[in-house]
Amino acid sequence: MVSVKQGLPLAAGLGLRSPHVRDVVQQRPDVAWWEVHSENYFGGGRNLDALRRVRADYPISLHGVGMGLGNPGPLDLRHLTALQHLVREIEPHGVSEHLSWNRVGDTVFNDLLPLPYRQDALLHVADKVNQLQDALGRTVLIENVSAYVRFAGADTDEAALLAELHRRTGCGILLDVNNVYVNQINLGLDPQAFLAALPCGAVQEIHIAGHSQGDGFLLDTHDAAVIEPVWALLEQAWQRFGPQPTLLERDGNISPLTELLIEYQEVSRRLQQHRSRTEVNHALA
Repeated sequence: MVSVKQGLPLAAGLGLRSPHVRDVVQQRPDVAWWEVHSENYFGGGRNLDALRRVRADYPISLHGVGMGLGNPGPLDLRHLTALQHLVREIEPHGVSEHLSWNRVGDTVFNDLLPLPYRQDALLHVADKVNQLQDALGRTVLIENVSAYVRFAGADTDEAALLAELHRRTGCGILLDVNNVYVNQINLGLDPQAFLAALPCGAVQEIHIAGHSQGDGFLLDTHDAAVIEPVWALLEQAWQRFGPQPTLLERDGNISPLTELLIEYQEVSRRLQQHRSRTEVNHALA
């Protein structure tokens, strides 16, 4: 039975990566909350000790990148057990996973591969999300992913699948607006239609990041600054879903923390500005 809901501050957060952990522990910068990749802290050791120290001062969100909810076969129980231990140890303010797969048999892909958007895939993933939430005793957010090809035989789309997954399991949705933009360019996705298909109450967190240019397509690399069309899409997401905890990600070409904090402060400024406009509009209504 799910008993714990997300509790992230309604503020901007920042992805915490290994080059910055020592600086965060020592300097305690003015960041409302941090997100870490869950798998980096499985098994204990010095990494987990450092995360405990960060957790003593900040809210933490655990963001999984390796569970593969869409993998064929049952949920990976070893992975689930490691996540359970980490959740008990850290008591995070949020837990999230991806709507993706990464394994066939013994072959593991170091990527977040999109599902075929079919009803049978929905039922398969819904069973695993229910099992995951029951095991953790809390609501888990599921994130949309970037894609580079379309699957033949799809009978729904990612937004509709996420909406139905929310209805069936009670999971939340982690909306990655950069992934929506990447899919707009790569696949011709209509971003407004994507946002409109998601239930307003389901979106409980938003991600924003940069990407890189491939040969005629975009790569979701999280290795660059956020560009203006993605900022604009973020504003549209806030307008539809209301202000939400909003995370800036940087996974490659990682800047010094002092430089990354400047972009983080821009996310924070825009979020606060939107909240202020919303409050004024409500007061005038």
